[in-house]
Amino acid sequence: MKLDEYTGYDGLGLAALVRSGQVSPSELADTAQSAINAVNPTLNAVIGPIEPRPPAADRGAPFFGVPFLIKDLVLHAEGVACDMGSRLVAGSFVSPHDTDLMRRFKAAGLVTLGRTNAPEFGFCSTTEPVLYGPTRNPWDTGRSPGGSSGGSAAAVAAGMVPMAFGTQTAGSVIRPAAFCGVTGFKPSYRLIPTAGVKDVAWHLDTAGVFGAGVADVAFVTAAVTGRDLRVDRSTPAPPRIALVRAHLWPQASAAMQQAVESAARSAAAAGAKVVDLTLSPILEEAYAAQIVIQDYETFRSRTFEYDRHRDLLGKELRESLDAAAAITADTYDAARRTSSRARQIFADTMADYDVILTPSAPGAAPHGLGSTGNPMFNRLWTLMGTPCVNVPGLSEGELPLGIQIVGRFGRDRAALEAALFVERAIARETGT
Repeated sequence: MKLDEYTGYDGLGLAALVRSGQVSPSELADTAQSAINAVNPTLNAVIGPIEPRPPAADRGAPFFGVPFLIKDLVLHAEGVACDMGSRLVAGSFVSPHDTDLMRRFKAAGLVTLGRTNAPEFGFCSTTEPVLYGPTRNPWDTGRSPGGSSGGSAAAVAAGMVPMAFGTQTAGSVIRPAAFCGVTGFKPSYRLIPTAGVKDVAWHLDTAGVFGAGVADVAFVTAAVTGRDLRVDRSTPAPPRIALVRAHLWPQASAAMQQAVESAARSAAAAGAKVVDLTLSPILEEAYAAQIVIQDYETFRSRTFEYDRHRDLLGKELRESLDAAAAITADTYDAARRTSSRARQIFADTMADYDVILTPSAPGAAPHGLGSTGNPMFNRLWTLMGTPCVNVPGLSEGELPLGIQIVGRFGRDRAALEAALFVERAIARETGT
């Protein structure tokens, strides 16, 4: 299979080719490896190859033979190293078995070809670990792909694989997806199981996926959760959309604001009901609560390692941990109470809507490595535990901009259907 043919298909399309006998899993793996070899030396998105094995599933699996990459953080595969982007861990851990989620990905037919780069312990909103060096954005190698799932987002954007695994504690799926111009899905909290791996922040961590479109991320999430999240690709139903202009709106670039407005107009023209919504002030307060919870739990999940081996940690992580160490238990408990109140208020606010339409990030990918981007556009939704989808399709010059679809907790299928509707509406308006 030629590279230009390979990159023209999404995961579902490649799986269909395998089922019809037009291509074999081994041929797909070889082509994907050629794609990785062609662009990874420049992007540094993939940091460890995995010897491809025949699909560990029957031929009826939805993604039988489709190439896949896993983030070097919390998805452990049998016989595969996991360095967590840190010199502290490097070379010391090779999983003796597949975790439950890894088994589910394999049962879906996916063939894992490598690990993707991630910041040290996932504790950064860009992807520049001291251990492996920075990952670069495929649209402009002088810009950041975001983090912490920047390696996965960059790999999908560059056509190395059609889908990859990611995780989110603040904005680590949605923001890299926005910066790299791919679809990213962060489901409701704990919808995708992560048993058998160590949390970064146990009240926030959520597994997610990247893909070439909404259908890919919906179908693969359905495969690993057993939930019927598959979307109707032919006629997605018009959703009820709340457009939130006041929420962080001044921090978004003019181009980002225009992109959200344009997406809302496209959705309305296609039949969606779009109304303005102002969020409760307590939801603004919840940002501070999310930061406290994330930092407190991240620090305490690995205190023994940080204390003993501080000299091996990167400077940015050391500084972040010093600040986290000063958070008291009382401050943490107050943040947890704020998050509980905010979740109830948000649930009440969303009773009349299917989704919120909002920016995925303040603008296009920030220029210069070391630029983190602003995770504030994602923190609140992670704290709420809600499903979020980044829908690409609009741009600022040559750079992609991301539209974020935020659903109601546990209503993941409705969020995905709304995202597909917006994806289709944008495509019709832009002719893509």
